[in-house]
Amino acid sequence: MASSIAQLAQDLRARKISAAELAQAALARAGARSELNAFITLDEATALVAAQRADAALATANAPALAGIPFAHKDIFCTNGIRTTCASRMLENFVPPYDAGVVERLRDVHAVSIGKTNMDEFAMGSSNENSHFGAVKNPWDATRVPGGSSGGSAAAVAAGIVPFATGTDTGGSVRQPAAFCGITGLKPTYGRVSRWGMIAYASSLDCAGVLARSAQDCMYALSAMAGHDPRDATSVARGLDNYDAALSSKLSNMKIGVAREYFGAGVDAGVAAAVRDALAQYERLGATLVDISLPNAHLAIPAYYVIAPAEASSNLARYDGVRYGHRCADPQTLEDLYTRSRGEGFGAEVRRRILVGTYALSAGYYDAYYLRAQRARRVIANDFSEAFKQVDLIAGPTAPTVAFKLGEKTADPLAMYAADVNTVAVNLAGLPAISIPAGFSDGLPVGLQLIAPAFAEGPLLAAAHQFQLATDWHTRSPGA
Repeated sequence: MASSIAQLAQDLRARKISAAELAQAALARAGARSELNAFITLDEATALVAAQRADAALATANAPALAGIPFAHKDIFCTNGIRTTCASRMLENFVPPYDAGVVERLRDVHAVSIGKTNMDEFAMGSSNENSHFGAVKNPWDATRVPGGSSGGSAAAVAAGIVPFATGTDTGGSVRQPAAFCGITGLKPTYGRVSRWGMIAYASSLDCAGVLARSAQDCMYALSAMAGHDPRDATSVARGLDNYDAALSSKLSNMKIGVAREYFGAGVDAGVAAAVRDALAQYERLGATLVDISLPNAHLAIPAYYVIAPAEASSNLARYDGVRYGHRCADPQTLEDLYTRSRGEGFGAEVRRRILVGTYALSAGYYDAYYLRAQRARRVIANDFSEAFKQVDLIAGPTAPTVAFKLGEKTADPLAMYAADVNTVAVNLAGLPAISIPAGFSDGLPVGLQLIAPAFAEGPLLAAAHQFQLATDWHTRSPGA
């Protein structure tokens, strides 16, 4: 299943293969690679029904580009009649009565979901080790993490199980696993893709995204997923660009800002070298590199890890053992019901972030922590605004290291949080960004992150696509 979406679509229209056959092949591949633990739920029956509908659509003249293409949903998107767990014991048996907006849009273009991928519990993590269903393994090296929280989606794409998968990005959870797994990960502008039915972690930061082999494949998925949704109060009523046409844009007049802060202490020398080589390729393609500074980049991690847990504290208050979700056995009092249901239902990292967020919002500490973090957020957004007066895109390493060993950072939450040092600022500012494969360090993939102004997904995809036309990093696969 290493073929591109464009190639698969061509084969489907030429009747070289059917959507049903593609779905069966993807399901078989998922079963064969079960050691990766990339999936929480595989749904063969639903997938084959969807594939039959896709084959019927493909028999018409105007079938959508994604018709018949198999893919997977991160298990954070509500799916009608199919359990949606958020990789948590709290929602282990939850079956939603409706579809998320993203699920609806991909179903409407006859893409075929084969199941739900593993993730960090409630999207809280950078390694996919915080899942109630066990850690996901990196297809490049099973002793290493795939990144998080969309690690199951990244592993499924990198292993060739599906050509694309949905993900969510609250602080880098699409881009960082894409970098660790050697694939492409796109985080759109906040408000560009509906959050309706996407289970909330931090509402002002959460963003649906896509993981795929290439920028072109991300373009096909984004074109289907993006658009205004009146059910989502944060969805922006703004017309869509022609992302397909945008891919052909050349780079001769593009200025790419190289943020010096993204190459600071903590970035591995091998990662920095691979990214510098990739930027040199951009120069050969006609782009101009401009040295820039994001002077308040150091505020991103502390601001994010106050704001995100504060919003999580509020969002996860609904899981109380009363309405839905895990309920403890034989509660003696209402307090006992709340305490044991939440204590049993949530994992350690989720409990940690709820406690941090509750503390930051408590009387006497709100001004000292939450309000100051929001002020820092504005300063960080202003840095990007000033930078984009000089350049079209901003570049740097997606992550400071390659994929680290399973268990290496689980005992040190601060070290784990530092893995997001180059990604969280994008979410604080609500900007679009993409991670693309840019080389290797110690035999493991390295990701290059490109950041664009709000709603400039077209130029962002074009820059990634033109680089991928000139290089083959995105075509490398584990074990090839």
